[in-house]
Amino acid sequence: MTVAGAAVALFLGAALQSATGFGFALVSAPILFVLLGPQEAVTAGVIVGFLLNGLTLATEGRRPQVLGRDAIALVAWSVPGIVLGVLALRHLPREPLSVVVALAVLTGLGLRLRARRGEAVARPRAWHLPVSGVTAGALGTSTSLNGPPLVFCLLARGPSPVQMRDTLAAIFLAEAVLGLPALLLSDTFTTPRSLAVLLLAGLAGQLLGRRAFGWLDGDRYENAVLAILALTALVALAATVA
Repeated sequence: MTVAGAAVALFLGAALQSATGFGFALVSAPILFVLLGPQEAVTAGVIVGFLLNGLTLATEGRRPQVLGRDAIALVAWSVPGIVLGVLALRHLPREPLSVVVALAVLTGLGLRLRARRGEAVARPRAWHLPVSGVTAGALGTSTSLNGPPLVFCLLARGPSPVQMRDTLAAIFLAEAVLGLPALLLSDTFTTPRSLAVLLLAGLAGQLLGRRAFGWLDGDRYENAVLAILALTALVALAATVA
């Protein structure tokens, strides 16, 4: 039952991320932590995330459209954020961190909706990359919800849905590459039980999400992304009372 539940969580998370570019940890992490425990959950997330994003970039029969400079800058800026996130996780209660995530997401949603109504102009600023990279790194190691700052940063640059999805996949893949040695060096790498089943669940979800992505274009894609961001805020707020 435990493995089956974990497989379902990974399937749903993989399908969501394959369809929109992010959301894997949002769906899977809370369930995996309950069913597998922290160390197995984190290890499973890194391994399946590595597979998921690698498949997105390498197996769809097309050349990935990654915003290379932006991806490199965001990954580089995430490194000091990762350190800050570890310190926050050690010294701060989880509830304030969850409130910060929720408020940040809701603020970003409000600004994005204003921009779509023409009340504000969303355009890239010089500080977007460093602030988003550091914030994503810090949130990734303290709350696992590192997607929202990356999404808001990229949305302001006006990418196509394919560029958004591929760039996020490249960033998440790079962070998985950085995260795996960190798990090994800190002696927290724990091979999940029935790993083959979990990998197959992630693969199935990636294939399903790939089909859904073909339907999400233009406004439908951004509407789906904004809806997931709103769900992120609700999950973060719920964590404060859990």
